[in-house]
Amino acid sequence: MVLVLSEEVREATGTGRPVVALESTIIAHGLPRPRNLQVALELEDVVRREGAVPATIAVLDGRPHVGLDKDQLERVANEDGIRKLGDRDLPLAMAAGASGATTVSATACLAALAGVRVFATGGLGGVHRRWTETQDESADLGLLARTRITVVCAGVKSILDVPATLQRLETLGVSVAGYRTERFPGFYLSDSGHPVDWTLRAPEEVAAVMRAQDALGAPESALIVANPVPEDEQLDPGLHARVLAEALSACEAEGVTGQAVTPFLLDHLVRHTDGASLRANLAAVRGNVELAARIATAWAMR
Repeated sequence: MVLVLSEEVREATGTGRPVVALESTIIAHGLPRPRNLQVALELEDVVRREGAVPATIAVLDGRPHVGLDKDQLERVANEDGIRKLGDRDLPLAMAAGASGATTVSATACLAALAGVRVFATGGLGGVHRRWTETQDESADLGLLARTRITVVCAGVKSILDVPATLQRLETLGVSVAGYRTERFPGFYLSDSGHPVDWTLRAPEEVAAVMRAQDALGAPESALIVANPVPEDEQLDPGLHARVLAEALSACEAEGVTGQAVTPFLLDHLVRHTDGASLRANLAAVRGNVELAARIATAWAMR
């Protein structure tokens, strides 16, 4: 088998215990050192407290790992030169013996191959603003359209074109439901300003949808569970709107394009909100990880 499953994950998947996949990009590229390792360990602890097994995913020396031990987590957090890998990069990284942190698309891909059904992340990628000019769309969407996995997230990153992303998800046949909300969350914000067609109110309801997906035998596609950051922990909406507008103007003025756009905008938000956007991001991730563990537990009881 190409995948390297940690002993804990291998035992859990073999015995039907609940497992939650976690991405590693937030560790290698999303947070400063040493905060990144602290958060990685904290998120794994959240999963364990809910009775599930964490499976942080990364590629090390060309080998995809599903579940990392502490030394491997430290390596992802601290080693210079850790690449950022989407699903399209996986065969290249494997052949080159490279090491990399997995994005949403690569994490979902490897989790599904390992038989892990539930994945927690912060915010999804999606359709970028000015798509009609740039044709810029995250690989997350295409991967989720062909992968049977349940993704717990805080919506899509608010720097993106949210209504266009929702339309694209509908076109691709990806199921979307709000968790205890009728509004689609906006990553840093509890409400992106757009509704959802379906609302689920308990982990058992999410697990029931997952079973219905399997019962239909329909083409493989994901279920997105959009879990809003609590209102008292969201980024102030007025501050968000002002700083995002400034970030978009700066991006255009500096000629930032392609894959550099998202990190540029996110970094601008962190610096110009005095870290408030990062705090909202982490609050969202913690809530998503906790919910994902509860969903995985409900799913395991089938």
